[in-house]
Amino acid sequence: MIKDKVTARDVRLRLNAPQRRLLAVMEGQRMAGEPVRVILLKARQWGGSTLVQLYMAWIQLTRRTGWNSLICGHRQNTSRAIKQMYSKLLRHYPEHLWPEGEKFSFSNYEGSREVQQLAARDCLVIAASSRSEDAARGYNLAMAHLTEVAFWAEGNVHDPADVIRSVCGTVLNAPGTVVVLESTANGVGNYFHTEWLRAAGGQSDKKAVFVPWFEIEIYRRAVADAAALWSAMDDYEHRLWQMGCTLEMINWYHHKRKEYATHAQMMEEFPTTDVEAFSNTGCAVFDALQLRTLRLDCRACLERGDVEADYKTLRHVRFVPQASGALQVWQHPDATTPDSYLVVVDVGGRSPLSDWSVILVMKRPDTPLTKPEVVAQWRGHIDHDLLGWKAAQIATYYKHALLVIESNSLEREMSEPDGGEYILNVLDRHYKNMYRRKSKTGGEKPGFHTNRETKRECIQRLISAVRDHAYVERDGMTVDEMTTYETHGARFEAQAGHHDDLVMTRAIALMVMGEEPPRLLPPINRNDKLYLINSK
Repeated sequence: MIKDKVTARDVRLRLNAPQRRLLAVMEGQRMAGEPVRVILLKARQWGGSTLVQLYMAWIQLTRRTGWNSLICGHRQNTSRAIKQMYSKLLRHYPEHLWPEGEKFSFSNYEGSREVQQLAARDCLVIAASSRSEDAARGYNLAMAHLTEVAFWAEGNVHDPADVIRSVCGTVLNAPGTVVVLESTANGVGNYFHTEWLRAAGGQSDKKAVFVPWFEIEIYRRAVADAAALWSAMDDYEHRLWQMGCTLEMINWYHHKRKEYATHAQMMEEFPTTDVEAFSNTGCAVFDALQLRTLRLDCRACLERGDVEADYKTLRHVRFVPQASGALQVWQHPDATTPDSYLVVVDVGGRSPLSDWSVILVMKRPDTPLTKPEVVAQWRGHIDHDLLGWKAAQIATYYKHALLVIESNSLEREMSEPDGGEYILNVLDRHYKNMYRRKSKTGGEKPGFHTNRETKRECIQRLISAVRDHAYVERDGMTVDEMTTYETHGARFEAQAGHHDDLVMTRAIALMVMGEEPPRLLPPINRNDKLYLINSK
């Protein structure tokens, strides 16, 4: 028995369309003899949490004995509310199905209200909060319902990854076990968003299930005047029609939107797509729909390895394949296109816990019909003098590319014996194609300096390039990093706990390309069919 959303009366559960679809996923895994593993991104008010909990109860009551379960929410009250649904189920459970006449009922386990025992099935049901990562330790769990995970607190004290790792570590990877993470969206870059991307990309043990608002039967509104509604619909609502939504669905959406100050707020609560669910929360710089388009060009690298040379020189520069190399190569240098490459360096820290150092190789467009394209990337932690030489060696390998080193970190180290200014000057003497900027005191200095003005211009160029699909990205990790890049007033920065090293290399590369005058292409010979084919 459940409380009906419309009448507020207790009624017998009849599965709605989204519940049937979710049940099909879970039962499909169970019937195949696999562990049930699901991550659920949901719109509101269709009974996703209810179905997950009652499915686990069904397994405990009819399929397995000694099958302990956990309910864990972002607050203790959330977990208790879900467990109360289980209690209601037991109160209404038919007497003729009780085992040997023994009534199904909960009792406190060792005096704890949060740990309930179901003696007839020799199992426990634990209600816990994500703020207590040790709540599930000491119990042999077979099932875990982790609810509203996107709202779990993140910080130095409480980390959703640690809590879930602790929980899942107690659940065997065996048939009949269940782990479900479910939540409405709450911005990008948090644990739930990251896990959703992994599952949606087929990189997780969990099956990704998204329920849009229009699958939920209660979100309908009768249409009195179809012509009037049609004329009142905006472009977004006409796209809903093209997707297959009925006028009754669109009429509900059209009127529901009036409750919200912005359409973005409506899309956050009632998303049409999974991308929309995440894109309209938080302070994201990049539009999630545009990032999805950017991600279409991402792929595994052609080869991993590193560029090596004689120590701190540019002699005998060569590429060495290595399975675990820090350099990913999507395209080796093309010997027929001089001055085709740009190498940008974002200087990170030396220790494994610090920011990453990134060396990006981007190919310039060689015809009006092509775009800047990411062709290689080195990422790691290394001493700054060695990073400088590594970048120069990679630039040498890529046909003596223009080398652009973001100089802020190095210039802050000027007072050190082997400081940043010394490193830049040494590289400037040995590598003859360094990027230089105008100095305040006159003349030029090697390196690209990031300040409030240049950073804003860089990021604006990158925003435009992502929007217009004006460059080709190959690295999926960069797109992930863009989802956690935020604006706070006049500041652009990575979300707490995330990085922006990959983002900044792209932004600087596109800005430097924009600073330079376009290169003149040789005159086209209209009879040269090979040139025309290659150009196309």
